[in-house]
Amino acid sequence: MDMRSFVAALPKAELHVHLVGAASVDTVLELARRHPHRGVPTDRAELARYYEFTDFAHFIQVIGALGRLVTTEDDVVTLLVGLARDLAANQVRYAEVTVTPVNHFNAGIGDEDLVRALATGRERAAAEHGVELNWIYDIPGEQGVEAGWRTVNWYLDHKPAHTVGFGLGGPEIGVPRGQFKPMFDLAREAGLPSVPHAGETTGPESVWSAIHDLGAVRIGHGIHSVQDPKLLAYLAEHRIPLEISPHSNLRTREVLDLADHPLPKLLAAGVPVVLNTDDPGMFDTDLNREYLAAHEKMGLTAKQLVEIARTGVEVSFAGEATKARLLAELDSVTLPG
Repeated sequence: MDMRSFVAALPKAELHVHLVGAASVDTVLELARRHPHRGVPTDRAELARYYEFTDFAHFIQVIGALGRLVTTEDDVVTLLVGLARDLAANQVRYAEVTVTPVNHFNAGIGDEDLVRALATGRERAAAEHGVELNWIYDIPGEQGVEAGWRTVNWYLDHKPAHTVGFGLGGPEIGVPRGQFKPMFDLAREAGLPSVPHAGETTGPESVWSAIHDLGAVRIGHGIHSVQDPKLLAYLAEHRIPLEISPHSNLRTREVLDLADHPLPKLLAAGVPVVLNTDDPGMFDTDLNREYLAAHEKMGLTAKQLVEIARTGVEVSFAGEATKARLLAELDSVTLPG
């Protein structure tokens, strides 16, 4: 068995994937043609050019435009079913999907409409594609503390089923993590683990803030943790995983070459790491491609890839039965060669 076949067959969990950014090109074109006045290209070649990001700020602008295509319950369900189809093609059995409620509300979807859409999409994902989906709600940091309160209060008012975490996304520069502490305190009191983005486009200080101010138990990205040996030691000692998305970092120009990605250094320091896609539709990637890049560009062995897949299951917020089933699948994996 060659590595490509091995990776394609490897059972996986995905813990860091954004609902809107995951939309495949075909899904985005479908939505853009439903809502042509929103300004997103309706031609495949034009959409590919639209996805040529100059930096992280440009990426945020584009994903905001995509979010404005999602204006109805049916649009949300379309995203979820398409995501489940793409996950199943990569042998992903379980995923924690980051949903940004405020952006959907801004686009015209009602509070209860979103709750219903998530429930319908989850049911269809399981029935049609055999993928279990759970939810992480994130605050769009660029919209400030008002968006933070709107997000946490919507969750507390509606308590949508299958919610497993509370996050913070968007730009980090000029958006200090600590300003969102009161919202994270409420979410954690309500039983939601803290899983904010940090250390993606800023240095180790944002990761420290995510841990100390927001009580983070997992960190989205965190690649710049590699700059601080004390932080690496802390992450390793306290078993705080980093959700790493290599092609995302490449496409937003946080790394210039996957061969120079900090993933191997993070692993060498004992930091728990999981591989993810972040916004696969926008970054022209999938989870198989991320695993292959870790092998081909960063030198990880097949055994290390299995351990990363195992870590993804172990640090997920899946139920014990789901975890046991996935870990049993991984126990039966035969290494290539």
